[in-house]
Amino acid sequence: MGAVEAAWPDSPDELVALQHWLRGRADEVLSSAPFRLPAAPLIGGCFVAFARGEAGPGRPGDRAFAAAVVWEPGHEALLRRGRGGTPGRSEGRALRGSRRLARVPRQAADVVEQAVVLQAVRSGYTPGLLALREGPVLAAAVAALEARPDVLLVDASGADHPRRAGLARHLGWALELSTVGITRRPLQARAAPAPGSAAAGDSAAFDSWSADPSRLRRGWWQPLHVDGELVAALVCTRTGARPVVAHAGWRTDVETALSVALASSTEGARAPVPLQEARRVAREARDLASDPLLPAMLRPRRG
Repeated sequence: MGAVEAAWPDSPDELVALQHWLRGRADEVLSSAPFRLPAAPLIGGCFVAFARGEAGPGRPGDRAFAAAVVWEPGHEALLRRGRGGTPGRSEGRALRGSRRLARVPRQAADVVEQAVVLQAVRSGYTPGLLALREGPVLAAAVAALEARPDVLLVDASGADHPRRAGLARHLGWALELSTVGITRRPLQARAAPAPGSAAAGDSAAFDSWSADPSRLRRGWWQPLHVDGELVAALVCTRTGARPVVAHAGWRTDVETALSVALASSTEGARAPVPLQEARRVAREARDLASDPLLPAMLRPRRG
């Protein structure tokens, strides 16, 4: 069994025990070797798309298409189009290749490398235990990259977790790679409500923060805490769009998570570019899976 596979327990009890250990280990590593964003970073992103009909809580054996990309900033002309946003990116020029002709997902011009892995997952989804379902396949996709990103964006929480060890933090430890989590909403973390708004932690409070026009400007952020501990932050990555949540992950604190979220996003869309591309590649791979001439890179691997 390889080191990557050994990092992913098979049972909930084993994972919970590992998460408790990771909490302390993450604090030690952050204190001794914190990651700071370099001047010209390579930023990775990873995402899982499940076969149609297998999303949601799912079950063991569901087919997961995991994509990992390495993105290079500095291509402002390739602004991604957000829903309802102004077009700033030509699909014809920005995406290389043809799904129909090459039978592999297309690659964006500002993506240095991308990889796709298909595996049957070992578990359905249980809150707080996302690593059982998505951890191994995401780790396999990132490990398949030849180019190593400076930091990896993960569609999961990090320190915002019952045991401060969400999948974004776990994946970074397993791969020895700095990580930041990016999600639509916090898992447990809460911010103090504005005067006269709903109580902290209520869904209505989150919506009120998001709907406040004065806060929907790129660069605005608000800290989020769990039991008094700073674990994440709301951050507006695109003016006029709801904020995303930037999570402290492996070797990253909230300040660095904010820097990475803003450095990897544009006014073209709310989601950071590496996650946009990883999501697109994973979904294109899923669509190609029904093709009878499926390439070897997309054939199922059990594990």
